[in-house]
Amino acid sequence: MSRTLGRVLGASLLAGAIALALLYRDRLDPAALDAWVSGAGAAGPLLFIGLYAAATVLFLPGSVLTLAGGALFGPLWGTLYNLIGATLGAGLAFLVARYLAADWVQARAQGLLGRLVQGVEAEGWRFVAFTRLVPLVPFNLLNYALGLTRIRFLTYLLATLVFMLPAATAYTYLGFAGREAVAGGEGLVQKGLIALALLAAVAFLPRLVARLRQGSMLPITELKARLDARQDLLVLDVRTAEDFIGEQGHIAGATNIPLEALGERLEEVGTDLERPIALVCRTDRRSAKAAALLTRRGYGEVHVIQGGMTAWLAEGWPVEDAHRKPETGVAT
Repeated sequence: MSRTLGRVLGASLLAGAIALALLYRDRLDPAALDAWVSGAGAAGPLLFIGLYAAATVLFLPGSVLTLAGGALFGPLWGTLYNLIGATLGAGLAFLVARYLAADWVQARAQGLLGRLVQGVEAEGWRFVAFTRLVPLVPFNLLNYALGLTRIRFLTYLLATLVFMLPAATAYTYLGFAGREAVAGGEGLVQKGLIALALLAAVAFLPRLVARLRQGSMLPITELKARLDARQDLLVLDVRTAEDFIGEQGHIAGATNIPLEALGERLEEVGTDLERPIALVCRTDRRSAKAAALLTRRGYGEVHVIQGGMTAWLAEGWPVEDAHRKPETGVAT
């Protein structure tokens, strides 16, 4: 009973603190941060780290603080202080969710929680690393939501610290370059180019990670063998609804979600992030785009079926549409 009361009280205090922080978030600007940190003297870095950690827990935007860290402390120390502050805040949010406000967090992350739990159970620290490199979920909410999974705290904290480094470096340097530009420092062109290069690398990183996680292209014969063996495999046809029931028909048991609607209908794909997915279209161009989208959203075993329905029909295997029973061989 006392534990339940403590959780209710913790959730209430957290909600109140977040509401208050959001109400006064306009006061968190670079000029105010500069004044606070400068006024703290030698304790300025510690004050900054504490502010960053508190902002992370209270759902305040970390981008302002990251840029300010670069402007106040330079690219090296600014990256260090930003990273420490963000990691401490992420750790505190994790612990609050796990021990004090689980119900409050679950109510706000219910649409994402199943996917996160599945991902953590399947990959552990690798999934945390993936979510830090590829922003599947807003950073502040993700910290709380991961607290409801079964990952160990130290594992979570280390993965967070290491894999937030690329983005922290890029945005800290951007803040540093911006301050140098305003102050009219030397080497502005060079510093600006470095900042742009770092931002480009961070922007490309999600695509690279998604490509590395993406499964290899699967031959049509391998798909048929898996289906005949009744393996647990989702056949996802990403053609339009008209094509799905059109001339080519579709593979029996396939789920149709057009590529254009896939991002909005992920609940139909399911919450099991490690269930194998076989993507089918007329050939394989739309499937490749769908694979990139699904891997960015955390699905770990996504395969593009080589040749798609065209290859399936070339083998003379059965197809279905909405109007007729399965038949063997459909004219192409």
